[in-house]
Amino acid sequence: MRNAVWPGVLMAAMMLGTQAYAAAGAGGVQVVADEANRRVDVTIDGKPFTSYIWPTSLKKPVLYPLVDDEGVTVTRGFPLMPQPGERVDHPHHAGLWFNYGNVNGFDFWNNSDAIKEENRNKMGTILETKIVSTRSGPMRGELVVDSVWVTGTGQKILDETTHYVFATRAGERVIDQVITLKALDRAVFHDDKEGLLGMRVAKWLESPTEKGGVFMDASGRPTKVAAADTSGATGVYLTSEGVKGDAVWGTRGRWCTLTGHTGEHTATIAIFDHPKNPGYPTYWHARGYGLFAANPLGRSIFDPKETAFNFTLEKGQTATFRYRVAILSHSVTAAEMDKDAAAFAGEME
Repeated sequence: MRNAVWPGVLMAAMMLGTQAYAAAGAGGVQVVADEANRRVDVTIDGKPFTSYIWPTSLKKPVLYPLVDDEGVTVTRGFPLMPQPGERVDHPHHAGLWFNYGNVNGFDFWNNSDAIKEENRNKMGTILETKIVSTRSGPMRGELVVDSVWVTGTGQKILDETTHYVFATRAGERVIDQVITLKALDRAVFHDDKEGLLGMRVAKWLESPTEKGGVFMDASGRPTKVAAADTSGATGVYLTSEGVKGDAVWGTRGRWCTLTGHTGEHTATIAIFDHPKNPGYPTYWHARGYGLFAANPLGRSIFDPKETAFNFTLEKGQTATFRYRVAILSHSVTAAEMDKDAAAFAGEME
């Protein structure tokens, strides 16, 4: 049973874009830029993996969708390509992204076309500015991009350069991200739960115990998550510290996995933090309704006994964040993840 596989050639063409689709027979990891259509498409042995996209309908660049090595999509379709039965909350949750809920008082996390006009000056937008380079190869491909963080009043406060590495192994696809932020003015990442590396997963990877509810952001804005039909939802979180399921939210760890199945197909998404990242080990902003995020910059928001982090970059200063996202077409053990986390730490020293 493959009820999450891209259905046919038409869907593949929509996902890949014209250039990559024409090159679908190419082997290895192909990274193909299509700037006219605001995308860079990544395939492995001619099959879809993901695309780096910056459509005008989103307020930041994202990787969308994410597809495992058996052709099963692990990210939610909404808002870009809604699928039947999906939740339609949080329209800013699209694919895999990197941003934050409160930088100098501006909200880069929650921004979307759903924001009322009178509130848009409180939001922030991340604008893609340049594809620096692309590289394809037999086992890995690379993409380097520049972007800029712009406040709702039009001030540029952060330059961002992100180096993506897309790799393939047996039963596993890997995305490494090295993100460097340079402050164009003093930038304070105020303690906030909405951050930092996030993704929204497919319905079948949601928690079967999710009841919905009203979730508040740091500014007191509510988002209602409806109590949905959880039949078919099978996702279970697990952290490096042995915390499992819904209890993962607001705890810290070196890695976190989310494992579930659709029909006979099992998949695991693993996010690895890096010892050199600010705020290591990260807090997990992981919700049963499908938000899976690593937030090293919130602190007191997750643990009232802690003091606020308020990570600050003075003008001209830089900070680098390193993450690995692995998508596996099988379940994993904690011992395997510990080994992979150690390898990641060593590779990115």
